[in-house]
Amino acid sequence: MEQTTIARTTIPRRTLAGVKDADVRVYPFATEDGLGLELTRFQRAECDDVVLLVHGLTSASDVFIMPEHQNLTSHLLDAGFTDVWALDFRMSGRFPYDTETHRYTLDDIALYDFPAALEVIRREIGDRRLHVFAHCLGSVSFTMALFAGTVTDITSLTCNSVSLTPRVPAFSKLKLTLGPAFLEYVAGLPYIDPRFGDAPAFTRGWMLSRLVSLFHRECDVRACHMQSFQWGAGKPAMYEHANLLPVTHQRVADICCASGLHYYRHVRKMVDAGRSVRFAPDDPAYARLPKDYLADAAEVTTPLLLLAPERNRVFSDSNVYFHKLLERAAPGRHELEVLPGYGHLDPIIGKNAHLDVFPRVVDFLKRHSG
Repeated sequence: MEQTTIARTTIPRRTLAGVKDADVRVYPFATEDGLGLELTRFQRAECDDVVLLVHGLTSASDVFIMPEHQNLTSHLLDAGFTDVWALDFRMSGRFPYDTETHRYTLDDIALYDFPAALEVIRREIGDRRLHVFAHCLGSVSFTMALFAGTVTDITSLTCNSVSLTPRVPAFSKLKLTLGPAFLEYVAGLPYIDPRFGDAPAFTRGWMLSRLVSLFHRECDVRACHMQSFQWGAGKPAMYEHANLLPVTHQRVADICCASGLHYYRHVRKMVDAGRSVRFAPDDPAYARLPKDYLADAAEVTTPLLLLAPERNRVFSDSNVYFHKLLERAAPGRHELEVLPGYGHLDPIIGKNAHLDVFPRVVDFLKRHSG
C-alpha cells in the first residue's frame, strides 16, 4: 500500500519531471487521415546527430522520460546527443484513439503517422543526421515505413524486442486468434485497459480483471496481471519483476495504458506470414505500401541495431530471427545485441537499463554519427 501511495502522490501520470536541464517544446501536427498527434523535443544544444524515440502499443512517450530512474532521454542528452525528440503517434496512451472503436492497422501508422512526424522534424533540424530508437509495435511499424520508403534519410534505427518478423509464444497465438472477436463481440469490450481492476464492481472490465488475476499469483498488482493478459505468455509477460523499481511496478498502468483490439489482428496476420505484410493487400487505399515489407530488404541501407531481450515472453526470438534474414540480404550491415536477463519492456523501464542497455545503444549511435 505504501508503494502505491508513493507512486500516485509523487509521480503524476503525465510529467516531464524526469528530464532536467533541457528546453522542452511540444509540436502538435496532423496526419493525412485526420488524426492529431504530437512530438516533444528535449534540447540542450544544437547537435549534428538528432534522435527520435518511438513508443509501442499501450504506452506513450512517457516510457522514455520516467522520473524514478535514469531514463533513455536523459541518458542520450548526457551522452552528447543533445537534441532528442519523442513521438506520440496514434497508439499513444496520451490520446483517446485506442479507447475508441476503430479499425486502424500498422499500415495506417507506416503510411500516415511517421511521414507526418518526419516532416515536422525535418522542418526544424534540416538535413542533420536523424537516428531512431523504436519499441514494440512502434518498432514494427517504423521499420515498415522505412522498408516501404514512406520515410527516408534515417541514419540509423534501433529496434527493441521486435521488428519486421513478429514471433510469439504458442499461447499468444491463441489469444491473437480468438481474443479480438471474443472481447469485442461476446464481452462487449472494444479495448483492454490495465485499469479494469479499478472499475466499478461487477462491470465487464472489473470481472475480466478479476478473472485474469485468478491465473496470476506472481504479484498483487492487478494492472501487472492485465498487462500479461494483453501481451505475451508469462507470469509476468512484459518484464522481469526483479528489473523494476517497486514504484515502477506499482504504476505500470501509468506507463502502459488501454489498447485497441484491431491491431492484434494485424499482428496475427504477420505471425502467420512469418514477416510484416499488408493487412488488406487488395485495398487500393494502401497501394503505396508493399504487400511484403521484406521484399526489398537488401536495398535498405540504413543500419539497424536489433535488441533481443533474452527473456522476451512477448515477441520471443523475433529480432534474433530477423537478424538472420537480414544477414542473408545484406551481410554485415545490421547488428544484433542479446540482452541477458531482460524481458520485453524492461530494457527501457528497468532500474538498471542505464547500465546494461542504454550504453549499447549509445555506442551504436556514436559509430553511425559524425
